[in-house]
Amino acid sequence: MKRLFDIALSSLVIVILSPFLLIILLAIRVSDKEPAIFRQERAGKNGKPFIFYKFRTMRLGVEPFGPSPKSAKDSRLTKIGRFLREYSLDELPQLFNVLKGDMSIVGPRPLYLSQMAEWNERQKKRLLVKPGLTGLAQISGRGELTREEKLELDVKYVETKTLGLNLKIILTTITLVFRRKSIYEKRYSKTECTRGESK
Repeated sequence: MKRLFDIALSSLVIVILSPFLLIILLAIRVSDKEPAIFRQERAGKNGKPFIFYKFRTMRLGVEPFGPSPKSAKDSRLTKIGRFLREYSLDELPQLFNVLKGDMSIVGPRPLYLSQMAEWNERQKKRLLVKPGLTGLAQISGRGELTREEKLELDVKYVETKTLGLNLKIILTTITLVFRRKSIYEKRYSKTECTRGESK
């Protein structure tokens, strides 16, 4: 049922937003040249690698595994990229990841393959489900949370996921997007503050 829901919702949103997606694509190409889509290998369900899509928000040549921007003043961000991040529009191409079956609408955010080696056995439980466009960590603080706090919330989602919780996460995400709350990462980890993490 969850897969059918993912297919139905991602298809519907892609059709409705297709003109808007095309406008964003062309705006990036015109203002900052190509490519407009950022592709990167991420860890999927059971740690299986997949190619993750986003609208490119950073300048060409930027280290792809660098730390997450701490504010809109980050010099790596393009002008359009700042706007896209403010409203989480850079994540919209992941609707195609959902349609393909690599991701789900709701689930732990997909992280780097290299990060799996850092997790303990409990934290690895986040890999038991498909990664999502949004998740429990994203509605519980997002950029205000450290890596450890996000991982704990990811595991909590896996242990308690229900249809009701999924719907709550989707509706809360929509509200938070318009409020533009906690977009930028304040602190990566309780012990490290320099490495990046997907938000």
